[in-house]
Amino acid sequence: MILHDKIEAQLPAWRDRIKSLSKEHAEVVVDHVTVGQIVGGMRDIKSLLTDVSFVDPAEGIRFRGMSIPELLKALPKGRGNKMPLVGGLYYLLMIGEVPSRDQAMEVEAEWAKRAAVPDYVYKMLKSMPKETHPMTLFSQAVLALQNNSAFAHMYHEGMKKDHYWEPALEDSLDLTAKLPVIAAFIYRMKYFGETKKPKYNPKFDYGANFARMLKVDDKKGYAELARLYFILHSDHESGNVSAHTMHLVGSALSDPFLSFSASLNGLAGPLHGLANQECLGWLLEVHKQFGGVPTRDELYKFAWETLNGGKVIPGYGHAVLRVPDPRFTAQLDFAKKRFPDDDLVRLADMVFDVVPTVLKEQGKAKNPAPNVDAISGTLQYYYGVREFDFYTVLFGIGRALGVTANYVWARALGMPIERPKSLTTKMLEDAVAKAAQTPA
Repeated sequence: MILHDKIEAQLPAWRDRIKSLSKEHAEVVVDHVTVGQIVGGMRDIKSLLTDVSFVDPAEGIRFRGMSIPELLKALPKGRGNKMPLVGGLYYLLMIGEVPSRDQAMEVEAEWAKRAAVPDYVYKMLKSMPKETHPMTLFSQAVLALQNNSAFAHMYHEGMKKDHYWEPALEDSLDLTAKLPVIAAFIYRMKYFGETKKPKYNPKFDYGANFARMLKVDDKKGYAELARLYFILHSDHESGNVSAHTMHLVGSALSDPFLSFSASLNGLAGPLHGLANQECLGWLLEVHKQFGGVPTRDELYKFAWETLNGGKVIPGYGHAVLRVPDPRFTAQLDFAKKRFPDDDLVRLADMVFDVVPTVLKEQGKAKNPAPNVDAISGTLQYYYGVREFDFYTVLFGIGRALGVTANYVWARALGMPIERPKSLTTKMLEDAVAKAAQTPA
């Protein structure tokens, strides 16, 4: 298998680098921690290791060192496609090199071989109450797949630590191959009452298969969006909730299925994966208020009314970025090239022009630029995927690509169980008092 062979060839040098850092340079100070960071959710504390992606405050997410524009230009495309192959992105995340088209297609072919979902997973999903949230169904399906985990089986057989990464890779490929099938089944079952098992066609790539299994009307157009969407949502460092949860649970040597199910549960939280549907809801509210696309002045006044009413404008602001999120820009460009006259696209573009100005005038937002959520739901809505609570499932499919790559490398490099030290409130108060008595 191409990913296995490539990782195996890189491992000796990577293990030497990690060994050198942990044995010879363990006492080098990287950062300091403040009371505000401790009580503020560990924000900006530099304490996690990942080479898969990094969020540059000035340029946005970098996948293996590549910016979004560089990535979309460099990754290989399928014949007749405008957007890169998702298999090419997975190769890049795993190996750290831009693949050839043949190498990307090898990953796509590997997914096609592994896409079949066990019958018991479908039976479990069909047995759930109809009102069950799609993210609950999605997480349960992933958890159910754990029954066939190669990592769990080989661990209990007594494999050596240096080989943990190999069954981790097997599980990661199995998991990422099955997620589009499971998601499509949940979609058709929950919203259309269909219980027929989706079929993954090896003649088509990851994005095209998902579009066909979802049964959207414009399958070719939606396949292009799926490719872009999954690539853009694949990873975002190791500190966000879904990525960090996978890292944390995996550090206990829970297999990829157990770890990713936990990751999805974090993604389902309103402060994480819910944002894209909230952004679309706000755009639809504006559209309904004005009976269409408002003028710039009308939108400016409405934005101020929203803020003065104690509400927020979703989709604007980011914990790290200080510029418009390149993932937002890539999706807006996608929409403006394909359906520029769509009302919601025109509105999203106008919001991009108006809302940052309003937020700057208000003076509360440190970063008033749009993030990825400000546009992603709009594109799904255009292609007819209008079931808002399903959007986080889409996010989950993409996120699996990055977190499983991180998981494989964490096992390959022998990363230890994560165990930060806690302090009491009294300890922090004592530290503050001591600092106040120390001469400047």
